[in-house]
Amino acid sequence: MARRALFQVSPRAKWGDRARAAAGVLKSFSLTVQPDGSLTAGLDVDAAAGRADTGNLNDDLPDVFESIGSAARETGVGVVFLFDEIQFLSKQELEALIGAVHRTVQRQLPITFAGAGLPQLPGLAGDAKSYAERLFKFPMIGELPELEAGQALTEPARLEEVEYERSAVDVILRYTEGYPYFIQEFGRAVWNLAEGPTITDEDARSAQIIVEAELDESFFRTRIQRSTAEERRYMRAMAELGPDAQKAAEVADVLGKESGQVAPLRARLINKGLMYTPRYGYAKFTVPQFDRFMRRYMELEAETPPDR
Repeated sequence: MARRALFQVSPRAKWGDRARAAAGVLKSFSLTVQPDGSLTAGLDVDAAAGRADTGNLNDDLPDVFESIGSAARETGVGVVFLFDEIQFLSKQELEALIGAVHRTVQRQLPITFAGAGLPQLPGLAGDAKSYAERLFKFPMIGELPELEAGQALTEPARLEEVEYERSAVDVILRYTEGYPYFIQEFGRAVWNLAEGPTITDEDARSAQIIVEAELDESFFRTRIQRSTAEERRYMRAMAELGPDAQKAAEVADVLGKESGQVAPLRARLINKGLMYTPRYGYAKFTVPQFDRFMRRYMELEAETPPDR
């Protein structure tokens, strides 16, 4: 799936038969999946003819996983594959990945897989392979409960002999709403701003201005740059209705249009990972507080949304 990778093994490495076979399959795969040469191999073994060399991802990737799993079983180790932003894989890539994991499960090989993505991931996986819901678990990782969010702020500080005023914690939790990345950014900003061994309510309120500006620039704006002017108008109309999941017809009403007229915009925003559908007929922003950002970013009545 990666567009660039380099596999390197020491010339002194001792290879078992299965491990050498796995290396050969891996080399075959890396030589053929990306015919432009961007995926290369540095293994000191010959490519394995007839395994992972068809150029068809759905055929080759399961061969790669099976060969690696067989080698891992022979050597008494396990292998874990970690993927992020899975929602951006094409349907063919996701289908191949699920098929590869499925084969390792069937062969009872010591390979496991963990992936992260936006909330639409279970639906995408199910569309790619109907058995995905039986093969994987899809735990939802959302906002931290208040107690845990507060501990994420105060416990690391306490290790450095710094305390938070209770009112400062309240300010931060109220703004971040338990979202881990926001807590991290707010904690960093208030730490850098505070002068004493106690982080005060005033420190937290001053840091909030910094945090909001930095999130706008580095977190929200990078997402909105993937959208067109008309897509931004749709998101601004949705933001007018609040942070919860919104009915497609009601967003269309805000724009003064029929649902069918704006349905293509909504579909493109879902495909770009800016929105997802928690239930039929509704859509929600994939990151928290995006509605606040859209209200800061542009006016609802703007004829030409800003391209910045």
